[in-house]
Amino acid sequence: MLREIYQQPHALRETIRHNVEGASIFPTASKSLGGALRGLTKIIIAASGSSRNAGLAGEIMLEDLAGVPVDVEYSSEYSLRSAHGGPDSLVVVITQSGETADTIAAQREAQKHGAETIAISNVADSTIAREGNVTLLTHAAPELAVPATKSFTAQLSVLYLLTISLARERGRLNAEAAQACLNRLIAVPAEIEKALPGWDSHAADAANFVRDAKAFLFIGRGVHYAIAREGALKLKEISYVQAEGMPAGELRHGPNAMVDENLAVVALAAYDAADAESTLRRQKTLNVCDYVKSCGGRVIAVAVEGDHEIAKFADRVIFVPPASELLLPIREVVPLQLLAYHFATLNGCDVDHPRHLVKAVTRE
Repeated sequence: MLREIYQQPHALRETIRHNVEGASIFPTASKSLGGALRGLTKIIIAASGSSRNAGLAGEIMLEDLAGVPVDVEYSSEYSLRSAHGGPDSLVVVITQSGETADTIAAQREAQKHGAETIAISNVADSTIAREGNVTLLTHAAPELAVPATKSFTAQLSVLYLLTISLARERGRLNAEAAQACLNRLIAVPAEIEKALPGWDSHAADAANFVRDAKAFLFIGRGVHYAIAREGALKLKEISYVQAEGMPAGELRHGPNAMVDENLAVVALAAYDAADAESTLRRQKTLNVCDYVKSCGGRVIAVAVEGDHEIAKFADRVIFVPPASELLLPIREVVPLQLLAYHFATLNGCDVDHPRHLVKAVTRE
């Protein structure tokens, strides 16, 4: 798992290299992708586990930048509902292995109702890749540890590229703005590579600080809520400690009853200083952190470099490089992976082979 966390810069570079050619996004799938994107009125994302959390981040990307309504469904629920996407819908299915039974079933159900489908997978010859109307591949290379790490950030990068492509198709971005978005994504692998050793050290310190915690709440707002869910999933997958990801504003609507010295709160407080809404969300998240500390809880925060205020609201802070709001998730999830890794190993868990888990759920 640790090796694959450190492979993420390479996995991201490869995913970008294979899916971007100059100013062209998804050049090998551009014709079929253009047809799938034309005339749609909504997008449905169906996925499970970490892939669904990537889809939740993709929902914010697509709605905010491309201006398309998006629903994110559990693959296991999609085929059992009475309402399905039709010919005016695009259904995006996400699965690392391409063999997840529930997600394959969701794709087939969508196609049965006339919806175009886009399959995002890490395996080119997988069932979901073969059957999708359009296939977009991550190039994270084989992921051997059961917990998803490099496949997750690769999925985020493909969803960001899909967002740029759709925003161009709908006239929401001109060529210059789209290229600026691409350039920002291209810079991400080098930034993660440079930051990884420091993140590793700070995550180890934070894990040791809360190694006796009995439960965790991961909180975030907007696109960061998706990463809060992924951080919580990673921790409970490999350490068997109860962890929940939630919108930061929901903590005081019931879950605050859990706050005591045995609870650790992990707050995603990174923000884009050039974005007024992002700045407001961060301030509201800091207010929640202040409340948690006043109730005796412990707070670990992920914040942007140069945030001198965060130390007043958190016991431990892991800093990430500044970025635009929609690219912060790729940066901030990596320290959460490292936090989960160090917490689990401190508590004697086998992070590569968590009990009861398999890499791909191929049976319903």
